[in-house]
Amino acid sequence: MNKVTDADIDQKYDELAKTYTMNPGDNDKAFFEDHVKYQIREYFGLKRFMDAHGYTAFSDNFEDLYGMKELPGLATQLLMAEGYGFAGEGDWKTAALDRLMKIISHNKRTAFMEDYTLDLRKGHEAILGSHMLEVDPTLATDKPKIEVHPLDIGGKEDPARLVFAGGEGDAIDVTLADFGDEYRMIMYEVDGHKAEPMPKMPVAKQMWTPKAGLKNGATQWIENGGGHHTVFSFGVTAQQVEDFAKMVNLHLINIK
Repeated sequence: MNKVTDADIDQKYDELAKTYTMNPGDNDKAFFEDHVKYQIREYFGLKRFMDAHGYTAFSDNFEDLYGMKELPGLATQLLMAEGYGFAGEGDWKTAALDRLMKIISHNKRTAFMEDYTLDLRKGHEAILGSHMLEVDPTLATDKPKIEVHPLDIGGKEDPARLVFAGGEGDAIDVTLADFGDEYRMIMYEVDGHKAEPMPKMPVAKQMWTPKAGLKNGATQWIENGGGHHTVFSFGVTAQQVEDFAKMVNLHLINIK
């Protein structure tokens, strides 16, 4: 990271300003620019490290950011947009699954995801998928905004991130669980929904409802050992996941 030049950072900043909406909000302009540029430094550092060693997926942990001022947010999102796999908190299995599904989908609308919370209002039953910062912009249906906000865990400085809403349509949500004597892939088909405006939740987000129904789908997910880290995709079909599982003799549960 320390070897990344200011010229490289400035060039990438100008590129991002043309691609996304820079939204300083209540932040001082210089403060905002400094924090966005720090994320760009992290982006180049991670990218060059992975490329030098032949890595195509990675994970990090907000508790282990030695020598870094911010948790990679925008940095990770930019890397995912380029096709690198990712999952948070050291979850290497989901990072690998993310990379695999990006290959299958040609990096179209496929993203690391987390079951963040539930909408239990009658007639609105859905899962809100998000993460602290790292939701893949390949899901975006509006023009993402770059924003800087505090992060209450990790004890680091305020990270920049892309904020946007996901899309609508048929999709799948998949996880990979380690049971000690086997790996188990758990999946359900879902209806994707665009999230309502949430001004007090300044992160990217995607909503969905399992086609099996929220209650039935969530119950079977838990009973079969599904975790809260997943890969969500509009670009990969359930049949493609089933075919892959057969190819590698992987136990697959498709919740109906």
